[in-house]
Amino acid sequence: MSNHCCTNSPIEAGPRYRRILWIALLVNATMFVLELGASFSSGSTALAADASDFAGDAANYALSLAAIAAGGLWQSRTALAKGYAMGIYGVAVLAYAAWRVWLGAAPGALTMGLVGALAFAANVGVAMLLYAYREGNANMRSVWLCTRNDAIGNIAVVVASAGVYGTGSLWPDVAVAILMAGLGLRAAYQIVGQSRAEIREANASAATIR
Repeated sequence: MSNHCCTNSPIEAGPRYRRILWIALLVNATMFVLELGASFSSGSTALAADASDFAGDAANYALSLAAIAAGGLWQSRTALAKGYAMGIYGVAVLAYAAWRVWLGAAPGALTMGLVGALAFAANVGVAMLLYAYREGNANMRSVWLCTRNDAIGNIAVVVASAGVYGTGSLWPDVAVAILMAGLGLRAAYQIVGQSRAEIREANASAATIR
């Protein structure tokens, strides 16, 4: 990670950024409900993991809006909390994948593919809106990384649906769930590191002023 990722960015969270976060919040909340229902009907581990991810992201955007309103050090503290939450999510997905392997039932490939494609379109739209803020502070960066990882995960869900359809096996579905868990854990590591650096810098500056 380059050094500028560990310092406060000049990119500001203005009115446009707040509007984007509201749009992202609504999109993710809607997709959570849709994917949760699809995961139950199809038995897909990947869709269940993605539904949980949409729920986490909706909370992520809501926390980001609250952090912007609070301002200052609270943005870094909120990013730190989100980083830990992303790590917990990654571990939970791995546990759920293990449970689905124990059950041994293959999911519905058609539902996986259709819902995965819709989720990809939703995340790409949000990612395009957030792209200009990808090098911002830890709070902005956490929002961007979540959305980017979601889009990658959606592509993998669509590919896995083809694998499930062609083989009749649950393993393509489980493999995608493990991939999504890995992305979540890697992003969590990045965000926790950056937000802790920002908090240390802010505390050092406050101590110097005193």
